[in-house]
Amino acid sequence: MKAVILAGGIGSRLAEETIARPKPMVEIGGKPIIWHIMRIYAHHGVDEFIVCAGYKSELLKEYFVNLRLHHSDITVDTASGAVTYHRPCDLGWKVTVVDTGGETMTGGRLRKVRAYLDPGEPFCLTYGDGVGDIDIAAEIAFHRGHGLKATMTVVAPPSRFGAARVEHDRIVAFVEKPLGEGGGVNGGFFVLEPSVVDLIDHDQTVWERAPLETLAATGQLAAFRHDGFWQPMDTLRDKRTLEELWSRGNAPWKVWS
Repeated sequence: MKAVILAGGIGSRLAEETIARPKPMVEIGGKPIIWHIMRIYAHHGVDEFIVCAGYKSELLKEYFVNLRLHHSDITVDTASGAVTYHRPCDLGWKVTVVDTGGETMTGGRLRKVRAYLDPGEPFCLTYGDGVGDIDIAAEIAFHRGHGLKATMTVVAPPSRFGAARVEHDRIVAFVEKPLGEGGGVNGGFFVLEPSVVDLIDHDQTVWERAPLETLAATGQLAAFRHDGFWQPMDTLRDKRTLEELWSRGNAPWKVWS
């Protein structure tokens, strides 16, 4: 199974960091947050990735081309040009980086990578700026079991987010304010059937609006409830929170060994 990562936005609320690099390249513990996200997926057996790049896409391409260089000690023979990697970071990933445009919306980015998806095979979708101890393998199994077109991870709603109305493990509507018990917010970890891309009309389609709302209204969007750790990196304060957890050795999203 493949995982699509939306990594093309500017990240204006984290401008202190993103003025020089795309948001998914902002580092937590010396590693870009996209690396942390991919480690979560790989831990659960998903190691093929499609990165929907946009803003400063060349930096994402350079990072993955030189992944071993970035995460290994090296010895360089300046006479021959030979490079020896010490403790190399051989993660075994297959990564496709697609420049989906600087102004493309989230749905449009997914639409632009349709050719890289496997026909008839569900895929994962997430954002390039959030982590959690999500049980990806359990979510995939849940998705395969219910037979619907889409599964969305639902997490407890911080007050600044709009909420999803959940009834009997089905998302039936989206509202602006949390609903209290039974409500939740988009946790950003999806499992989807390829046919959901048909709901995306053009580059300016926002995935979180018409496509998700249509899936909910037609009974095709299942809720995978997650009660554990979840944290988006929207602001500098969020980044500092994640950095502090990592530096203390208490990062709940570090599910890999």
